[in-house]
Amino acid sequence: MTTARSAGLLLFRRTGEGVEVLLGHMGGPFFARRDAGAWTVPKGEYGPDEPAWEAARREFEEELGLPPPEGEAVPLGEVRQSGGKVVTAWAVEGDLDPASVVPGTFTMEWPPRSGRTREFPELDRVAWFPLERARELIVSAQAAFLDRLTEHSL
Repeated sequence: MTTARSAGLLLFRRTGEGVEVLLGHMGGPFFARRDAGAWTVPKGEYGPDEPAWEAARREFEEELGLPPPEGEAVPLGEVRQSGGKVVTAWAVEGDLDPASVVPGTFTMEWPPRSGRTREFPELDRVAWFPLERARELIVSAQAAFLDRLTEHSL
C-alpha cells in the first residue's frame, strides 16, 4: 500500500497587525458543522510522476479557481496527518479576495448508503486568519506549517 501524498500552497500576507494566512474550510457534509480542525492549506493529492511543487500549484488553482501566486516559495517541509497522508507545503506571499474564489467540487454518495450522489465544494469557504487564530482552526498536523512560516523571520 502506498502512502497518500498531497501538496499545497500556504498563501500569506503582511498587515498592520502582523502576518495572516489564507485557509480553506473543507467542504462536504462531514465538516459542515465543524470549525476547529476543519480548515486546511489549499492542497490536493498527486501521483508519483508529478513533482510536489507542480502539484501544489495545480491544486491551488483547482481548489480555489484562481491561478497560483507568483513569488518566492518558502519550503515548509512535510507533515504526516493522523490518517497517514503526507502533506508537503510551500508558503508564498500574496493577496486575494476570498469572494473571488470559485472552488472545485467532488461527488460522493450522500446520505450514506442512499444510492444518491451529491456534488460538494472542495472548500466551502476561504478566509484570512492571523497566525494565532489559524493555529486554533487548522488541521492539527498542519499547524507545523504555521510554526515553520513564523521561523522564516517574517
